[in-house]
Amino acid sequence: MDQTSRTQDQQHPTDLQHIWIITGPAGCGKSTVGENLSKALNMDFLEGDNYHPDANKEKMKNCIPLTDEDRWDWLISLRDAAVESLQTHSSVVVACSALKKKYRDVMRVAAYNHPSVKIHFIYLSASFQVIFERVKRREDHYMSEKMVKSQFDALEEPDQNSEQDAVTVSTENVTKDEVQQEVLRRVDEIMAEYQ
Repeated sequence: MDQTSRTQDQQHPTDLQHIWIITGPAGCGKSTVGENLSKALNMDFLEGDNYHPDANKEKMKNCIPLTDEDRWDWLISLRDAAVESLQTHSSVVVACSALKKKYRDVMRVAAYNHPSVKIHFIYLSASFQVIFERVKRREDHYMSEKMVKSQFDALEEPDQNSEQDAVTVSTENVTKDEVQQEVLRRVDEIMAEYQ
């Protein structure tokens, strides 16, 4: 580690700002976990779905999978909104599918451009069948269960070796409260590294 990296890593914890990105396919619990985490730790919350342009929502509503090109502007807008939120908050929670590594890399640019910002991904995992059933039960959402397969086709789960800023929390065979407690535990563990 060079001196510059060491200095940046040794910044005083109160000088650091954190972006917590809750990731995973539709129906994994991103919004619920993100909202609860933001309330529990008094952070701002950004719902990624709100940053999709109408054209993206229309495509998903009509069971047309989004392409990489459809996602770039959405990811950049969401990343910029997260950085903007840090002007008035020390941390922000973002619900964002970030299905592929290159999508997560778009979000990581926030830390490259702002050395005091630390990016953390919490990937909520569950099997295709569990996600399919959850999405099928949802009401008034543009993402139908027919789109679950395309999400799993695109999904690149975070590799714990190459993406050390990502942790995985299973949402299968556990209650929402248990998922929330595990997410809070993992956040506490990560924050302890900066003390």
